[in-house]
Amino acid sequence: MFTIGDFARHGRVSVRMLRHYDATGLLRPAHVDPSTGYRYYSAAQLSRLNRVIALKELGFTLQQVRDIVDEKVGTEELRGMLRLRRAELEATVAAMAARLVQVEARLRSIESEGHMPTNDVVIKEIPAVRVAELTATANGFDPRDIGPVITPLYDELFRRLDAAGITPTGPGVAYYEDAPEGGGAITVHAAVQVTAPLRDGADLRILDLQSVDRAATIVHRGPMDAVVPTSQALAHWIDGNGYRSSGYPREVTLECPENREEWVTELQTPVVEV
Repeated sequence: MFTIGDFARHGRVSVRMLRHYDATGLLRPAHVDPSTGYRYYSAAQLSRLNRVIALKELGFTLQQVRDIVDEKVGTEELRGMLRLRRAELEATVAAMAARLVQVEARLRSIESEGHMPTNDVVIKEIPAVRVAELTATANGFDPRDIGPVITPLYDELFRRLDAAGITPTGPGVAYYEDAPEGGGAITVHAAVQVTAPLRDGADLRILDLQSVDRAATIVHRGPMDAVVPTSQALAHWIDGNGYRSSGYPREVTLECPENREEWVTELQTPVVEV
């Protein structure tokens, strides 16, 4: 038998946690001295403790943990609970990874302030182009808002084009505008160049994207969730060269290999002289 302190050390938990598990009925001591009230545990109870800790770290509530270790949950139900929790954890990991990318992008923007070269900025006219597109609404213009919206849009766009027998004839063109509902929401247009007839169907829209008389353009290399430093370098150039932007930038995908770090995208911001 182990004192509560010894058992806590062997189990790599705190005495306070063991007392809490005792109070909630999750892990009772094997013996309590009636005269002193001291708690004693057996080595066999380490197995239950390990299961409790593992289930807690998976995010289950204490009630769920109690039902599982007391075998009140059937095998199939437990399997389903674990699958659901795995999916939740995977989603959390993906969200944290995306957040880390954004933090790194903002850090690069801070580190490159006043140093990032802007000699690659080109002022040019953007001709009109025919595109097929799907649209959806994002909560804002932050890459964390745009990414989860535009990626499935493009997946669905290419699926519908294939079903309609339409083959893209040029690069993807993403563009944006303020959503009618306001509040900072953004209408996301996921488009790709085609030569098909104009179409305004519910399943797919084909339209002529208007030309832009003057746009400041810069090439971004890498994933679009790390576009902030490039976008802000373009903003610095626009502000420092007698222009102001007159709308959201278009994003023209020049190269889109499987490795997102090798993506090449041209940002095209419409500008006017000031």
